[in-house]
Amino acid sequence: MPDFITGPIGKVLGGSLLLLALIGGFRWWLHEHDATVLSGYVLQSEKVAAEETAREMERQRDAASQALDEFQKRAAADDLVDQQKQATLEQDLKANELLLSEKNRSCAADARDVDFIRRH
Repeated sequence: MPDFITGPIGKVLGGSLLLLALIGGFRWWLHEHDATVLSGYVLQSEKVAAEETAREMERQRDAASQALDEFQKRAAADDLVDQQKQATLEQDLKANELLLSEKNRSCAADARDVDFIRRH
């Protein structure tokens, strides 16, 4: 048996086994290395996706804030216009009452009647 190991066939088999062990070890190392590198890429891509999501949420928040500000400005302007209309209406009513009182006439309409007319 020692002749078989030291002979040409033993040397070829031993070399082949050594070569297979080296190739297998390298492939195992390469697999582990690739897994580590890929996990880093996955973490990086998840980080980039989270940052994009955060930027989009911030953009939407800013747009909502601008829309709310614009709505509040418009509501304030509408309130001012309504107040002006109410003041004008009251002045017109007083002027009409004054005109009727100068002619010794009166109007039987009260505030509820005026509100009804305004609404319909």
